[in-house]
Amino acid sequence: MSHILIVEDEAIIRSALKRLLKRNGYEVSEAGSVQEAEGRQPLRNFDLVITDLRLPGEPGTALIDKAAPVPVLIMTSYASVNSAVESMKLGAVDYIAKPFEHEELLLVVGRILKQQTRERQVAALKSELSQSYPVGGMIGRCPAMLEVFGRIRKVAPTDATVLILGESGTGKELVARAVHENSPRKEAPIIAVNCAAIPEGLIESELFGHEKGAFTGAVGTHRGLVEAADGGTLFLDEIGELPLEAQARLLRVLEEGEIRRVGSTQSRRVDVRLVAATHRDLQQLVNDRQFRGDLYYRLHVMEIRLPPLRERGEDILELARVLLEKSCRRLNRPPMAYSPEALGRLTQYHWPGNVRELENVIERAVILADGVELGAHLLPLDATPQRPAELTGEPPASESLEEYFRRFVRENEGNMTETELAKRLGISRKTLWERRQRLGVPRER
Repeated sequence: MSHILIVEDEAIIRSALKRLLKRNGYEVSEAGSVQEAEGRQPLRNFDLVITDLRLPGEPGTALIDKAAPVPVLIMTSYASVNSAVESMKLGAVDYIAKPFEHEELLLVVGRILKQQTRERQVAALKSELSQSYPVGGMIGRCPAMLEVFGRIRKVAPTDATVLILGESGTGKELVARAVHENSPRKEAPIIAVNCAAIPEGLIESELFGHEKGAFTGAVGTHRGLVEAADGGTLFLDEIGELPLEAQARLLRVLEEGEIRRVGSTQSRRVDVRLVAATHRDLQQLVNDRQFRGDLYYRLHVMEIRLPPLRERGEDILELARVLLEKSCRRLNRPPMAYSPEALGRLTQYHWPGNVRELENVIERAVILADGVELGAHLLPLDATPQRPAELTGEPPASESLEEYFRRFVRENEGNMTETELAKRLGISRKTLWERRQRLGVPRER
């Protein structure tokens, strides 16, 4: 039951309003002045304050600040545009002129209280979401993820360069987008680039652009992705795969705020914030002279390290629940739940592919499910992946799929491009790269 405070110095009007509101299911308190109203009980305990504009002592508009955030409805027999505008400027939720019909007042009161209820529900929902999804929609309550959220909150409002570290599939791009969305640049674009997915010979042109005729096939001027991110954020995923020549150009962007298109003699000013990510040890790459030390130190301003899924404890079950709801909605299936055996399997599995693997496993299970319960038999987490049908030749019976992959790649990478290797293996170029990293088979430079 909503509790309304009436502040009116004329006792007859006050009593009539009290009877009207009580007959319509409201709890009502009354006062004859602002001072008396403050002495009743804390003003914030009410759901609505209805006050006359002219009162002995302080005017009714004084209650707007004193009762905030409780809405205040102003009523007066001195109806005028000026007093209405002034009340609304001071923060009154609405204005009603005396004399008024009972139905008119009840309609206004009902509308205000419904709006107040909605606002409280939204506030409660936001509070709940901020606890479950503290930053950027990410889920996590384990200490390592709370550390991630804390760092995002601290670094996002700045323009500092951010380096995100973590295994493939841990959600590095989600962190980058959270940094962007909580920064002053959020109205500008965030341009995401997977450095491993662009052929080495094209990456400089893709990032920094090129002029017409700069190389064979450059039939027109091309604006690069760095320019596209001007005013916003540039997210370079797997920056450890960036060739040394492109690293030198990127360093110039960070140091001078300038780029030079391939084939151009003129520099262009750009204003971008760089967020980079990698699963590799950049310091080791620097030691091996595969990554520029000066660029590494420019990148390593703020480090955010994402934990692998297997180290996140109870987060696994919370992620699994949310991803199940998401998959059911996307696939137009009824709400589902896990069996106890399925929950046990989810927590016992090692998750080498991290959150990305978890999402794919759950989506597959939803597609195959016949009822509303996902049993453990729908989560074949211990099964050995089948070899792609496109592979030519069979490995020896004693050779595992991982061993076969390593041998096939090492024997053929000398005379095949990455695209050709991926085609022979029946996988995408990105999957080939991810499998190289997971199995420790980087392409020889």
